[in-house]
Amino acid sequence: MHAAGKLIYQSGFGNEFASEALPGALPQGRNSPQHCPYDLYAEQISGTAFTAPRASNRRSWLYRLRPTAGQVTNQRLEHPGFPAQLESAPAPEPLRWSPLGVPDAPTDFIDGLQLYVGNGDPALHAGFGIYLYAANRSMVDRTFCNADGEMLIVPQAGRLQLVTELGILEVEPQEIVVIPRGVRLSVQLLDESARGYVCENFGTPFRLPDLGVIGSNGLAAARDFLYPQAWFEDRDVPTQLVSKYLGHLWAGVLDHSPFDVVAWHGNYAPYKYDLRRFNTLGSVSFDHPDPSIFLVLQSISETPGVDNLDFVVFPPRVLVMQDTFRPPWFHRNVASEFMGLIHGAYDAKADGFLPGGASLHPSMTGHGPDAATVERALQADTHKADYLQNTMAFMFESRLPMRPSVAALQSPERQRDYADCWSSIAKRFKPQA
Repeated sequence: MHAAGKLIYQSGFGNEFASEALPGALPQGRNSPQHCPYDLYAEQISGTAFTAPRASNRRSWLYRLRPTAGQVTNQRLEHPGFPAQLESAPAPEPLRWSPLGVPDAPTDFIDGLQLYVGNGDPALHAGFGIYLYAANRSMVDRTFCNADGEMLIVPQAGRLQLVTELGILEVEPQEIVVIPRGVRLSVQLLDESARGYVCENFGTPFRLPDLGVIGSNGLAAARDFLYPQAWFEDRDVPTQLVSKYLGHLWAGVLDHSPFDVVAWHGNYAPYKYDLRRFNTLGSVSFDHPDPSIFLVLQSISETPGVDNLDFVVFPPRVLVMQDTFRPPWFHRNVASEFMGLIHGAYDAKADGFLPGGASLHPSMTGHGPDAATVERALQADTHKADYLQNTMAFMFESRLPMRPSVAALQSPERQRDYADCWSSIAKRFKPQA
């Protein structure tokens, strides 16, 4: 039995939602009555401490066919990427990778995950892991549960259908989806193959940034974040449950589908967002603004203004600053930056940075536009607007150093000549000027 439901009420990002797949499945007035409608079981999933302030508290009540207690016996699952092996002494140099190819062997989302960079510790609820994935088949009677952190999935090629305990979300390239820590999901491919990026956030859940002097509008609008409607399966079929816990993968077998939540309410749920709806801000006079104006979501830390993790997007936009070097300026940053390209070209690189590829610029390592982009920018007529249309790039940024994995450093996709893109930048100094 499969049943889709309706969203009873919905508001903006992070607020309260309620959805039921059968009429009257949501208890009224009580979260856990003695007898739930349809003889369902009430189960709460909490993504924050019970005593967290109301504004930051994340939890949802699920009304399901069976509780999740004691359902599986786990055994270690062998996977080349888990536990992650990070380089213990990485060099402070920029790195870049070409896109992953489509696998030859049958490979689903879990099999296709490859860790590129990471830091921190899920046991301490701090840090992250950043992966690329390439898959050519759906997860069949297989479910994934990440107890270490929430997952921000950025498809680059191929549409995905994400079946979760709280409903189904379909996502395409130039959209993102966030799966909260501990929520079970199965990734179905809607095209022959798929690839993209995954950021695993061990820290505080992603949230919308405060707008400050920007005012009440701009950047990502809360109303554009979409949540799933309740949907459930009543299907008794052996299903593998793969769990990630403290860096290791564990597997057990359920005797039924885990997607048996008939109704739910709360603010701890998967959501998706279309990056093309991001309201980009910029200068209309001079100078190139800091990349913080492109912030979509942030995982805050205990230090105000210094985040555990930021997700930044560089969408189509118009550059009008006069007498300004318009591409991103050369800089060294206390934060580390991991970039990906979803679509088109990135305005700071003439070639080499391809859709599906990635780059890493470590803390205090100089980087910026390549030689060809510099020459083009210096010759540009800045009294004319520059329309950046064929582009969609993004960046994960963190105060923590990003340690590349040993596998990523040894990967055949690594472009070992990346630094050469700056080698032909000439000294232009003219002391007589």
